[in-house]
Amino acid sequence: MTDTPISPLRRRGELSEDWVFNPTSGSTPMTDTPISPLRRRMIEDMTVRKFTARTQEGYIRAVKGFSAFLGASPATASAEDLRRYRLHLVESGVGAPTINHSLTALRFLFLVTLHKPAIVLDMPFVREPRRLPVVLSPQEVARLLDAARSPAVST
Repeated sequence: MTDTPISPLRRRGELSEDWVFNPTSGSTPMTDTPISPLRRRMIEDMTVRKFTARTQEGYIRAVKGFSAFLGASPATASAEDLRRYRLHLVESGVGAPTINHSLTALRFLFLVTLHKPAIVLDMPFVREPRRLPVVLSPQEVARLLDAARSPAVST
């Protein structure tokens, strides 16, 4: 892994308009790549609300993934596009926390940045199934207690 210098903006937890996250290397290098007005506006909206740099990077990454799926600017998306994207995430095997993070980022985009609440109105979060606890059989409990009483275990 190479040592990439960290910008003073990054150390303070702020993002400038030309700060782009590189998910492949995990670094955030400065770049001359122009940022779209929509991305700039979203970054400003998150900065005003004092979102951490990590949260901003995650939200931008999630919106970028949606935009890549859509093949167009997220500003042109419909509720049906969001439904198809959620289905795509579920079918591709992405975990519930990741899907919910993407949905949170898209809710922020449509509610705060784009002022289009109707698009995300009926977008529920994915419920993570509860796991049942492992219950030991009476024989397993007896073996566990016997092992705990053994002199080899006590130190």
